[in-house]
Amino acid sequence: MTHIKYLVAAVMLAGANIAGAEDGAAILQGQCASCHNLTGPAPATLQELWNRKGPDLFYAGLKYKAAWMEVWLQKPERIRPAGMFYPDHVKSDAEGGDEIDDSTLVAHPALPAPEAKAVTAALMELKGKAELVTAGAYTPGTLSRSSGEMLFDKFKGCLACHEIEPGYGGLSGPEVYTAGQRLQEDWLASYLRDPHAWDPKVFMPNKHINETDTRKFIDYFHLLSEEGAK
Repeated sequence: MTHIKYLVAAVMLAGANIAGAEDGAAILQGQCASCHNLTGPAPATLQELWNRKGPDLFYAGLKYKAAWMEVWLQKPERIRPAGMFYPDHVKSDAEGGDEIDDSTLVAHPALPAPEAKAVTAALMELKGKAELVTAGAYTPGTLSRSSGEMLFDKFKGCLACHEIEPGYGGLSGPEVYTAGQRLQEDWLASYLRDPHAWDPKVFMPNKHINETDTRKFIDYFHLLSEEGAK
């Protein structure tokens, strides 16, 4: 009888875990909506941009790769070294320059595996601004690291805001050495061509990148991701 009682309890617990895992949309609303915009639109004023606590997710299903998202939610690691709005998270160093004030940064909560899977599935359903993405816009190619760095740093000046490896590059924008793992290529191609179409007040400048250089950028991000994985 004791064994039967434990078996029933185990089945009930498993059922509760499954029910919780399937309700990703409810988890998003209950735990994520206070920091993330799930419905749009993107900030239309600088004040709204300043108040943004986390990246907009109303087009997460177009932007992120599901496999990366599910893993990241279980073990979140900071992608933006200086947070969403970097002026809020810097302080003067001993030499009078700026450094990141880690005490002001908030760690992203981790989710257990079933919830991470459910939330990822819910996020993949969010496809706002789908008209901006052209399926198959990116065609894979190859690019040497030196050519990629020349384009990224010398020609376009992106290194001032983005790290291409841990500890090397700017801190105000998201790192790009994981971009090949976490971002969908067709979305990235659209964003590189016109970031303000996605986020009108974002600090990311429109570099008016042509189709050839767009492909080279994405090839370069893949190369950096592959090097990081090794």
